[in-house]
Amino acid sequence: MLTGIVFWVLAVVAVAAGVAVFRVDSMARATYALAASFIAVGLVLLLVDLEFLGVITVLMMTMEMAVMGIYMIMFMGMNPALMPMSMVHGKRPALAVSLGTFVVLAAGALLVPWPTRRGAPAAGLVTSLGEAIMESKMLVMMTVSPVLFATIVAALVLALPRGRYDRLGDDLKGTALRGGSRR
Repeated sequence: MLTGIVFWVLAVVAVAAGVAVFRVDSMARATYALAASFIAVGLVLLLVDLEFLGVITVLMMTMEMAVMGIYMIMFMGMNPALMPMSMVHGKRPALAVSLGTFVVLAAGALLVPWPTRRGAPAAGLVTSLGEAIMESKMLVMMTVSPVLFATIVAALVLALPRGRYDRLGDDLKGTALRGGSRR
């Protein structure tokens, strides 16, 4: 009973946050809404005992949204939370494509004869899947993480050659910009 309630709450959060991605007016809010949607999906995966996939989804989406925020600042040179924008371009074609895609996928899900299960799943299925995917690549993943972080920091340093306060010169209080006098 409680599992069903939690499932439906997370499902509503995932869908509502997914809709919010296209309804909010700033890139930062859209990024956070997308992160919330994927985290809710990751928690649903945890709820249905897919621990590996749930944890990976939450970790990947959290880091992906953080990287997206860094790139918004790096390439646009602005505060993405304050810059209004629309996340939807070409609204009519996008609506037609999305409705067509939904109809095709729904028809496929409802009309295709699904196979019946033969036998029982192997014990430790999630553990076996995790080992099959990651075992031989764990050293690579542990090496790639700090290299990716160093790349992000280097990209920020190169993209923003001036510091945040360089526009003020020696007047770090900004009194010259406001028309005030120096003290």
